[in-house]
Amino acid sequence: MKMPYTGSRNVPELSCGPDHVESGDLVRLIGDCGATVQSVSTVKLSPEQDSREYGEWHRMGLACGHLARLVAGHVRAGRFVVGLLGNCTALLGMLAGLQRSGGAAAAPRRVGMLFVDAHPDFNTPETTLSGMLGGMPVAVAAGLCLTRLRREAGLDPALATSSVVMAGLRDVDEKERELLEASRIETLSVEDLQTRSPRMHEQLDRLASTSDAVYVHVDMDVLDAAEVGGHPFAVPGGPSSDELAAALEIACGAAPTAALGIASTPPAGRDGDGSARRAAHRLILAAVRSAGHRGPSL
Repeated sequence: MKMPYTGSRNVPELSCGPDHVESGDLVRLIGDCGATVQSVSTVKLSPEQDSREYGEWHRMGLACGHLARLVAGHVRAGRFVVGLLGNCTALLGMLAGLQRSGGAAAAPRRVGMLFVDAHPDFNTPETTLSGMLGGMPVAVAAGLCLTRLRREAGLDPALATSSVVMAGLRDVDEKERELLEASRIETLSVEDLQTRSPRMHEQLDRLASTSDAVYVHVDMDVLDAAEVGGHPFAVPGGPSSDELAAALEIACGAAPTAALGIASTPPAGRDGDGSARRAAHRLILAAVRSAGHRGPSL
């Protein structure tokens, strides 16, 4: 499914990145893997919501609520969900959908997250240097800030920090690092991803043993900057898409892993020769192959 809303201020509200990824014949490529895409949905605000003079963050919370309902329905139907996300703030809707996928009368499911990003996105309004909401979504999900936004997305209770594993970090703000060190978040290095190290397996096994559903989230800036040159926050020293695809095959093959999110793919105008889109496809196809019998919902 495509989630174009970003919650960003002073820039276009809707990202063209999700459309760019899909436009590269993604549905056919998934079919070539032996899987069938069950549906392709795009998140939209209702006409009434869209007509109101809401701020960007409130609109993002409403959009994440719509995303959560779509995710929950597909997971209940036994499908592996692939989200093409405008940016990382959409992880709130992905997590909320998994949390609520047991049904309206069921208790919230225990959700774990493998967060693969060059940045931890663990700032709060008090620690952020940029003021960007896109640098805060993991902190929001963990209940450190912006409670209304989290609840509008449907994520309640907040995600325990012990249920988060971060991988590929290499650009962390000073105050953000202090928050991370005070949390129970575990981290994996770029080398752990590249080598599929024993530590990576240990952390995936731990998430699987403590979660009813696991969400794998990838910000495309985690990749080596040569593959995502059009990404405004690309950082040198990341894994190649082939290396990360091999890690995702392991992560998405585990039984509790129910969804993959690919966030912040540069749109066509910034993707030059299309290397970022090809990299996104490589990651998605690895996850779909690994998910096996579960018909993916895009």
